Amino acid sequence: EPRSPWCCLVWTLVIVTMNILVFLINFLLMFVTFTIVLLPTIVVVYFGFQCHSQVLHSAARYCKSILDDNSSSALIILGFVIMSPLIVVAMAIYCSLARRLHLFMCFQPYSRAVYKGVKWRWYKEGGFCGCAKGWNTQVKAWV
Repeated sequence: EPRSPWCCLVWTLVIVTMNILVFLINFLLMFVTFTIVLLPTIVVVYFGFQCHSQVLHSAARYCKSILDDNSSSALIILGFVIMSPLIVVAMAIYCSLARRLHLFMCFQPYSRAVYKGVKWRWYKEGGFCGCAKGWNTQVKAWV
């Protein structure tokens, strides 16, 4: 049966807040995963730009003794070349983690706020967002 307008508004705010928290958890997981996997690229490109005379030309000792403009350019090119495969690896790791943690199952539809008696998704799945029961590899996020 439908909820009253005020009750629907309160439940809508609860569901929107919960979905925003789930989104932020997903975003944080993605940010951490991409940062860790892309760290070699970030470091190589950083040192390449830091020591190149046309960009920053740092006065650090390693820039004067080890890296000249040619080697700095090589570092910049190497960093951008290894970025593409590392982005694919980072995305695969993130998707694997999100699937194992059932993070996409935690999003709740708006119908939970409109109607009384609609069971929460984690209640039907046997735990919070489906994590309490055994790993089911056939469960899809959109079901």
